[in-house]
Amino acid sequence: MTYTPHVPYVPTPDPVVRKMLEIAKVGPEDIVYDLGCGDGRIVITAAKDFNVKKAVGIDINDERIKEASENVKKNGVEGKVTIEKGNFFDIDLSEATVVTMFLLTNVNEMLKPKLEKELKPGTRVVSHEFEMRGWTPKEVVKVEDGNMNHIVYLYVIGEHK
Repeated sequence: MTYTPHVPYVPTPDPVVRKMLEIAKVGPEDIVYDLGCGDGRIVITAAKDFNVKKAVGIDINDERIKEASENVKKNGVEGKVTIEKGNFFDIDLSEATVVTMFLLTNVNEMLKPKLEKELKPGTRVVSHEFEMRGWTPKEVVKVEDGNMNHIVYLYVIGEHK
């Protein structure tokens, strides 16, 4: 049986979205997966402003899927962005070159073996607010959004030990 994490929906503020994609040096060759994509803002920004090859948002909540799909259409990025309903523990992430997440420390912890098994060396993993315990971040960046400070962690598969 697959574990279904309960992660509250809290949208990542736009300055943080931008910083997550910037520190991962996202570009035209990248395939971005956002685990728990919410309203789709990370995958849409990746497609629109960073011109990625492909972006996939995964969420388990029907309402978020509907909202994200509408936002993809509104932003005209249907050709590059796919929104998938599902549990990210069950979805194959092996084609990703960048994985973004705003989950919880215990969920990150449970994801580590899957990320280590499926992602190729050099794949960037960017976590908003919650670290991957036991991995050494390549970069840790503070981002202010006007209201509060956020922390963004960048890990690189193969370099995180």
